[in-house]
Amino acid sequence: MKQTTFASLAFERKKKQTHRERFLAEMEAVVPWSALLAVIEPHYPKSGRRGRLPMRLSTMLRIYFMQQWYALSGPAMEDALYEIESMRCTTTQTTSARRGN
Repeated sequence: MKQTTFASLAFERKKKQTHRERFLAEMEAVVPWSALLAVIEPHYPKSGRRGRLPMRLSTMLRIYFMQQWYALSGPAMEDALYEIESMRCTTTQTTSARRGN
């Protein structure tokens, strides 16, 4: 079970959708995620090897795309994921399910 934070509660209760949220919702709808995942999946590292376990491919792909769309460096993208709720939600679930559409 995932613990709800004050920030996520405030995010869910707000009325107005931001430009970033609209953009991410549109990209969620138009980017062929399943086709991209199918192409990348055979080359993505599998668990069971030494070292850190890899993150889910769908999460990493969305993070990479947001990093390119917003021209963020690796550390800046990491900070954005901590600070911006709409970006964090995009990496964990679909935008339509998050916004209740």
